[in-house]
Amino acid sequence: MAAAPFDRAVLIFNPGRPGMGQRIEALQRDLATALPGLPVDLLPTAFAGHARGLARTEAGRGVPLIVSVSGDGGYNEVVNGVMDVPGSNAVCAVVPAGNANDHYRSLPVRTFGDAVSAGGVRRIDLLRITFSTGTEERVLYAHSYVGFGLTPLMAIGIEQGGKGKVLELISVARTLSGLRPFALVRDDGATAKFDSLILANISRMAKYGTVSESHYPDDGRFEVVTLPHAGLMKMALMTLRAVTLGLGHQPSVSSYAFSTRDAVPCQIDGEVVYVEAGTHVLVESATGALATL
Repeated sequence: MAAAPFDRAVLIFNPGRPGMGQRIEALQRDLATALPGLPVDLLPTAFAGHARGLARTEAGRGVPLIVSVSGDGGYNEVVNGVMDVPGSNAVCAVVPAGNANDHYRSLPVRTFGDAVSAGGVRRIDLLRITFSTGTEERVLYAHSYVGFGLTPLMAIGIEQGGKGKVLELISVARTLSGLRPFALVRDDGATAKFDSLILANISRMAKYGTVSESHYPDDGRFEVVTLPHAGLMKMALMTLRAVTLGLGHQPSVSSYAFSTRDAVPCQIDGEVVYVEAGTHVLVESATGALATL
């Protein structure tokens, strides 16, 4: 049996999620079978944002396999914690245990045990998002997508509103009723008004179907999914298509920049933050930034 490419496994998880105890026990068995003798550390989170700090600490020593047992939001915290440590040798993985697991669904289909047994480490792209306001600058990373306006909020509504086409369409209708268009100013000074803007690093996103020609986020590019501001009927038709047929293929770029004219909600891997008016936003493909199974 080949030697493991890491010196320990670290499982980061929310202990309050139903069924988590059984999930962690199963992962421990998988690791013991695939890599006998590999130390396994259990790190439960205690509050929102805790996973980032735990991952940062672990990424700063040795060559850990850091496993986020979570949804997209929890994995986002772990990824940002690892990226907080320049030159880290950490290897990341996600085991789905949340309301949204878009990133996991975008990966090749195989069990966690199979992935660990295979032992290969590959590198994938991340989205590097730089928010600049005056002299202040904040950098965050996304493993899957960054969204503004209708579409990210619709994804949240679908997840919270329940499964099934009827419940999903009701959630979409509620989101539409509260939607306000937002204006973005390009670096060349041109202004455009949108109902939705998504920058996607994965091939599939929630109910939106295929949005990428790449089946794995390692091509140095990401997809731009836009919905310019239109009437309510056009928005309704677009959202109906989104939850039924999907949006199809979209143009891809390696960077995308603009400034917000007004305050606007932004969703990063399932977590919503609010961007102030007058903020310059630069999204870049951080090629090969993350080591993963």
